[in-house]
Amino acid sequence: MKKKVLSVLMCAALAATMLAGCGGSSSSSEGSTGAAGGDTSGKTYAIVTKSAGNPYNEKEAEGFQEVIEAAGGTCIVQNPESATADAQITVIQSLISQGVDSIAIAANDANALASVCQEAMDAGIQVLTLDSDVNSATRKTFCNQAGVQEVGQALIDAVYDIAGGEGQYAILSATSQATNQNAWIEAMKSIQESDEKYSKLELVEVAYGDDEPQKSTDQTQALLQNYPDLKVICAPTTVGISAAAKVLQDQKSSVKLTGLGLPSEMAEYIGADDAHSCPYMFLWNPIDLGKLAGYASIALVDGTITGAAGDTFEAGDMENSPYTLTELADGSGASEIILGPPFQFNPDNIEEWKSIY
Repeated sequence: MKKKVLSVLMCAALAATMLAGCGGSSSSSEGSTGAAGGDTSGKTYAIVTKSAGNPYNEKEAEGFQEVIEAAGGTCIVQNPESATADAQITVIQSLISQGVDSIAIAANDANALASVCQEAMDAGIQVLTLDSDVNSATRKTFCNQAGVQEVGQALIDAVYDIAGGEGQYAILSATSQATNQNAWIEAMKSIQESDEKYSKLELVEVAYGDDEPQKSTDQTQALLQNYPDLKVICAPTTVGISAAAKVLQDQKSSVKLTGLGLPSEMAEYIGADDAHSCPYMFLWNPIDLGKLAGYASIALVDGTITGAAGDTFEAGDMENSPYTLTELADGSGASEIILGPPFQFNPDNIEEWKSIY
């Protein structure tokens, strides 16, 4: 734990010196031997976030940029204007025309991006994903923040705990096409259906706030109005959970909240008493997820890994380094890289983490 905190603090400090080169333009430094073991001289590595103005995505980009620039490569951070596939396609096409060496994408839509990802790979660009995947045939590997089943289990167990084992709950998701959100939700449903323990829980609705604060606020208010017996809202999206937390706390609602959120945005809502809307929540370190994607990008470009399950690469001082690519459970033969298990943020540790990210 101490190692992770120190790593994040160092990352935050370094990121503060990089802001001039971040956000939609490239920044470069002298070529050197890459942190993953290869030569990054003259190489350009891009990251495409889900949208501009998303704090979680900004932290991912910080971690990615730190790794690339420390290795001597050129980093391009692209933040699409909106959280749509079309906006990302435009950005990726521009990167293809620039001839970058790799593109790491936090996908808004798995299938809609498949064609442009394939176009990038046909152009000799190393394509990988982080946070949210695309069709696995159109990228080399996926940097996964946590295993799907592990996230689903943590969330359904939190709903069960906070609801007292029974009653109505709703899910406030991002977009209906978000691959990570959909996978976690399906895992929650599957776990609930397969275990009698959860038989007294009732999922009344999956609402979509499209990762927009106002729409997430409106959807939360609609859930409260439509389901007077609602006990818990689970929001597996950082934008959605912060919007829902404010609604519930401002209205002094008895409905409680859990899900995936940024400590810095959720600290004022975390508490075990009636005055706070969220007893506890989960997340991983988005800075570390961005760093992992940076190291994986370098390893793909220099040939340390090919994207095949079983490949292994070093990732600097990251806690779980070296990382091994594992095969997806869908039988496709495609690979993913698991950052680590989800971490619980609660009243006992939220003060420690809120100043970090």
